[in-house]
Amino acid sequence: MVVPVLLSILCLAGLVAAALHPFGQGWDVVALSALLASLWLLVRAWRNRIHWVVVDGSNVLHWRDNRPDPAPLRAVLATLRRKGRKPVVIFDANAGFKIAGRHMGDVALARLLDLPPRQVALVPSGQPADPTILRTARDLKAPIVTNDRYRDWMSEFPEVRRPGTLIPGRYADGVVTLDLRRPRGGGKRRGKG
Repeated sequence: MVVPVLLSILCLAGLVAAALHPFGQGWDVVALSALLASLWLLVRAWRNRIHWVVVDGSNVLHWRDNRPDPAPLRAVLATLRRKGRKPVVIFDANAGFKIAGRHMGDVALARLLDLPPRQVALVPSGQPADPTILRTARDLKAPIVTNDRYRDWMSEFPEVRRPGTLIPGRYADGVVTLDLRRPRGGGKRRGKG
């Protein structure tokens, strides 16, 4: 996005210079054409920017009757894709055991979810996933799909209190509902989380 902005500024400066300089006649058409092309590139870059969303995979796995099930997670991912969002799913180390009764690495989990492996992460055994989820969301400037409130991490990650950071949801009768219109922060408690 930086290149189209710089190109637009340069073309605008060229247009002004061509209009003001006595020998600029003819160059104003070239500068105007270049400016229009650079603005088109800028609009395209703006429309194609990535809207990342971090998904708390282990939390969403339990949205169906509080038992581990990949169906809610697949439904969340489908909903995010339909809305033009790009998900990154982060799991606790034991996610494979919960889903399949055996260890599953990033690649196997990515295959299960039909995602590129670079969009799926499994934290190392013995480490909580929460700080990785929160750090990733901070780095990507992305919201988090979860029903967790991250209360134990609020002092290190105060942004969880800010509306728009946490996107709650539910899964019932094969349908996922994400509260994308009114994402919440970690303030007042509503239900389990």
